[in-house]
Amino acid sequence: MVTMTSADKALKTLYLGAVAEQLNTEVNPLLTAIKQTTTDVWGKEVRRLVKYGVNGGVGAGDEDGDLPSAAGNNYEQLVSTLKNLYGTIEISDKAIRASERDVGAFVNLLNAEMEGLVKSSSFNFGRMLYGDGTGKLATVKGVSANVITCDTVQNVFEGMVIDVKTANLADTTVSSRRVIAVDRVAKSITVNGGAITTTEAPVGSIITVQGSANKEITGLGAIFGDSATLYGLDRSANKWLIPYKHENVGEISETVIQKAIDELDDNYGSKVNFIVCSSGVKRAFQKYLSSYKRNLDVMELKGGYKALSYNGIPIVSDRFCPEGTMFLLNTDDFALHQLCDWKWLESEDGKVLRQKAGKPTYTATLVKYADLICTRPCGQAMLSGITEE
Repeated sequence: MVTMTSADKALKTLYLGAVAEQLNTEVNPLLTAIKQTTTDVWGKEVRRLVKYGVNGGVGAGDEDGDLPSAAGNNYEQLVSTLKNLYGTIEISDKAIRASERDVGAFVNLLNAEMEGLVKSSSFNFGRMLYGDGTGKLATVKGVSANVITCDTVQNVFEGMVIDVKTANLADTTVSSRRVIAVDRVAKSITVNGGAITTTEAPVGSIITVQGSANKEITGLGAIFGDSATLYGLDRSANKWLIPYKHENVGEISETVIQKAIDELDDNYGSKVNFIVCSSGVKRAFQKYLSSYKRNLDVMELKGGYKALSYNGIPIVSDRFCPEGTMFLLNTDDFALHQLCDWKWLESEDGKVLRQKAGKPTYTATLVKYADLICTRPCGQAMLSGITEE
């Protein structure tokens, strides 16, 4: 017989390990290539001491002359706040009681809920890897009734719950609206509830995931962005925090890619070992190779992912990579620092499933406290403005 106790135990012992493994290895190829560690986590922050530049205590001299002066390594501390990543399932009391005498039915119920949780968590976590930490999904271009026209709908899918924020993300003007339809041709989304006015969502407003503004992980958008600071340090005073960027590329070619790789290697000793781009850019590169009658070399990555190969470097496409963009990365410089792996939030009595206040439903919440740190931003490159196919 199924009881709340047995359901609670199942979530802790049977599902947690499998779900954590899926979220750590099956979100996307980039996350799979990045190590995850609990080191350098101090309280609610990540504090990573990094070395930059070279040791200055070397030189040439006379046979009986002075030895070079000591000049040790240069160090700086990168500081970032751990971000709170949540995923919640909800099961009605009616569903539990309807299946309490049928273990198979209850297992199917839990399986369906966990599959939905993994899918939505993977979606949002994968999206965050390319974000700038602000939680921005799109910019409002117009509104009519409950239809919002955006600059892009790449990061929006049916079922998401969104907020509309002011352009500076300081205030919420529309709260907790669920996306019920996405028009990818017109670049518009339809949300539930009443009509939204142009006062509530003026042109330039920002759409974010509910409650997530300025609370997401420090993704590639932040590392390659134009912010004055990164990880608490001033970029203008620390040029090694500025990555290589080639904008308005146009037609993609091996020469463009190789130049970026050579720049990183020659200037910073950084070896590119992972290339990720949008699907349109990958198709453009395939077309380029085909035009020169070149074979498309394919390689298999950890997690079972397939990738094109450029001189032994995998090239993968990702649904969340910005249009017309290619990132050339040394994943050895990245780490997802976490307080712990995915865990269930537990009440004081150790229960995972808890009744939602005033509702005949039970919820369980999966949580991870983490942030992405790149110790050598200058060793990474971004090509943008690439003509897609």
